[in-house]
Amino acid sequence: MEGCKRRVRRLFSARSDKTILLPLDHGVTEGLLPGLEDMKTLLQQLDPKLVQGVILHKGLARELGSFVDTRQNLIVHLSAGTRHGLPPYNRSLVCSIQEALRIGADAVSVHINIGNDLEDRMLSDLGMVVDEAHQLGIPVLAAVFARGGQIVNELDPTLVAHCIRLGAELGADIVIVPFSGETDSFARAIAACPVPVLIAGGPRQPGFKNFLQMIKQVMDTGAKGVSIGRNIFQHPEPIKALEMIAEIVHV
Repeated sequence: MEGCKRRVRRLFSARSDKTILLPLDHGVTEGLLPGLEDMKTLLQQLDPKLVQGVILHKGLARELGSFVDTRQNLIVHLSAGTRHGLPPYNRSLVCSIQEALRIGADAVSVHINIGNDLEDRMLSDLGMVVDEAHQLGIPVLAAVFARGGQIVNELDPTLVAHCIRLGAELGADIVIVPFSGETDSFARAIAACPVPVLIAGGPRQPGFKNFLQMIKQVMDTGAKGVSIGRNIFQHPEPIKALEMIAEIVHV
């Protein structure tokens, strides 16, 4: 088995064959969000049986990576853009594969948005990252969203299915997309995708019970896990929130 595939397997729980990823990369896009003030303590509290990977930008990965349990995966996020930029959906590469490896990355991730006037460059970035990472045996996670001037409804089931397919077509090892809310079409798109599909948690939801019900719906469609940040680290009790999510994902 080639190195990349071995490392992909390590991103999933040996018990459940599912994964929970905790993205903590929001500081670049949003600034100092509530819940990100003391990331060192949060990282130290994470149970590796529950969380299989943590996503960080290179600066905090370098400074805080030692607090990520060695039984968890350190995923370095390579792309960035702020909500203040014009356009705000722009994402540019800000870290190389080589730098991510020097920091200690077990995998890398890229965020791209389709349906806008910068789509061609972001697709090119993803293609280049996949080529370079796979030469070194490093898995690539692609978070693919439909956002921009050509998009009316980001959660249109056809668009979400397109995002899933696009990530697989361009060689990502894992594809992360939002949940469209329509289980039948989402399940068909997952069934047709040759690589694992995870759902993104999105903004913090006011009703956590409803959020948990959404995760249950998603897992029933065949998704292989979740990538949830704000609905964990902005919860009044982040570890308890994580445990409740794990009870659904890791079954």
